[in-house]
Amino acid sequence: MKKILVIEDNEEVRENIAEILELSNYEVVTAANGKMGAEMAIKEKPDLIICDVMMPVLDGYGVVYLLHQQPETRHIPFIFLTAKSEKSDFRKGMELGADDYITKPFEGIELLKAVETRLQKAELTKQHFSAGNTNNVPFNKTTASPNENPLISGNREAYDYRKKQILYNEGQRPKAVYYIKSGKVKIYKTNEDGKEFITNILGAGDFLGYTYILENLPYKETAETLEDAEIMIIPKEEFLSLISSNIQVAQQFIHLMSSNVLEKEEALLNLAYNTLRKKVAYQLTVMLDKFKSETPGTNEIRLSRDTLAQVTGIATESLIRTLSDFKSEKLIDIKGTTIIILNEEKLRQLPY
Repeated sequence: MKKILVIEDNEEVRENIAEILELSNYEVVTAANGKMGAEMAIKEKPDLIICDVMMPVLDGYGVVYLLHQQPETRHIPFIFLTAKSEKSDFRKGMELGADDYITKPFEGIELLKAVETRLQKAELTKQHFSAGNTNNVPFNKTTASPNENPLISGNREAYDYRKKQILYNEGQRPKAVYYIKSGKVKIYKTNEDGKEFITNILGAGDFLGYTYILENLPYKETAETLEDAEIMIIPKEEFLSLISSNIQVAQQFIHLMSSNVLEKEEALLNLAYNTLRKKVAYQLTVMLDKFKSETPGTNEIRLSRDTLAQVTGIATESLIRTLSDFKSEKLIDIKGTTIIILNEEKLRQLPY
């Protein structure tokens, strides 16, 4: 049975959270302020901590800071519970080491989903960051095929991630580099109103998360699987060690970073200056290239209209109208959520 520590100064809220968790078969211990909570965390070694932000004696920021200074508690998943809605507060907490946050008032199912997600992620982290630990792996394992890059060769294991599973959140400190063996991952930012803007969609053969490790910065985006995916995880320390000791690996990532800069410049120019038709045509060819990396020779793109609209930077209604025009011009065909490219060359050279 997993043990959860709830740190909350409001007795009614604290008891409500404890009741919900206990009904879901979790062992719960509670603390009425931050100082008591920090002491209890060190004593009890819970599997997860839920902590209010604004509390007497020691606030939530102080709790997460103190616990991340202790080797025995720094890896415990930490969820902030706050009535504040300002994004700066969330970012401050996550930069200190929190893994997630829930805004009051909340539904019981929202709380339980956040707890389940964090516990699952903790099991995966334990697999990769605890030496010799081969038990309790939350995803199905497969052995990676040898590759020229030592980061993804030899006995490196890949894990099966389900659709809509978060790899990392905006504001978190990076702990690993991810390599996509199969499937798709979307990278997105969220504005103050909670609206997503997709900055990239990555597929088989792509690395992600390495820029933030190299620059020693918190993630500025969130990474989430678009479909079931098979992903390798390279611990931060191992990645940095190989980068500093293996010139070929270093050159590969210098090339990747240069390519990413050029791709983003091209995407920004497309967004700023192209007509609606050219924006959609450009994004269709970009997505086709990504799908070809996983299935060579394919002419199909399998993305929801909302996702394609977000990554193109236009309204879904505008995307649907433009796709309909392309279909009537026999540039594409549409079957459900699948877009079939009929004339790739003409799409790439669309004059207007």
